[in-house]
Amino acid sequence: MKFFFTIFTFLAFALLADAQPDNKDLPGDPSRFVAAEKTIFYKLGERILPIRIFQYGDLKNMVCINLHDNENTSVEAAKSVLELNGGTLIKVENNDQRVVRFRLRGVTYGFDPNRIFSRVGIEQTLKENSRTSQWAIEEVEKFTERLLQLIPGNTSCIVALHNNTDEAYSVTTYLSGNQRQHDTKAVHIAGLQDVDDIVFTTDSLLYQKMADNGYNSIWQDNVNVRKDGSLSVYCGEKGIRYINIETQHGKFDQYTEMLGKFLMILAEENKNLTETFHDSRPIITNPQKPVDN
Repeated sequence: MKFFFTIFTFLAFALLADAQPDNKDLPGDPSRFVAAEKTIFYKLGERILPIRIFQYGDLKNMVCINLHDNENTSVEAAKSVLELNGGTLIKVENNDQRVVRFRLRGVTYGFDPNRIFSRVGIEQTLKENSRTSQWAIEEVEKFTERLLQLIPGNTSCIVALHNNTDEAYSVTTYLSGNQRQHDTKAVHIAGLQDVDDIVFTTDSLLYQKMADNGYNSIWQDNVNVRKDGSLSVYCGEKGIRYINIETQHGKFDQYTEMLGKFLMILAEENKNLTETFHDSRPIITNPQKPVDN
């Protein structure tokens, strides 16, 4: 199994070679990137909340983001893949906790950082995790704006890094008759894959390609999805390509495989786009000297 994954990973990196710089700088291993790290210390109410940014090489149009600091398998797996591929990782540091808590004007508030990408979502998550107020809503909105500013404008796809627990959240959650059936346009269950290991995307093409490669896949209904303030809903409304790659906690190899396959798909798309561009350029067989007017 490891042999086949090594070959698979090598092919992914070969397809991405044109987009990568030549100077990989990990001591003792020239095939890997060393992350340039930067930490932003964001003042959220009375709390200082670190946001860490890892930049692997010069590739900045593929961004991974981790909002839940207790979902560490996804982050460690992403780092191992980005060391070979290049890309950006943005991570909210929250003491290994899911809910972010802060004090403002002497009152403690809490929110889920994946439910803050709309005002409705902010109000709802504050109520669910503590209490709400106009001051708190506005404070969280400013934090959301700062997070979004960190994502480069030329990002071709946002990759959300998540983990789950056994059968608490799975591909079956979106089947007809279940909790989130109305949030999707299509669901594909891969017979040989654990139902907890999923990809969830705003993009029909990414959905189909990941499904074709044997992964549990969910295509979000970007119009009718429940407006809960999640990043996927925000991206669906803004026309931003988004994919959530998610496995159970601890399934490092599975996560690495799924993220690696997704990057192969992106690389193939970029290759085809480049070839189409070159093929569509007009061929000038008899160029003439321009005439001055």
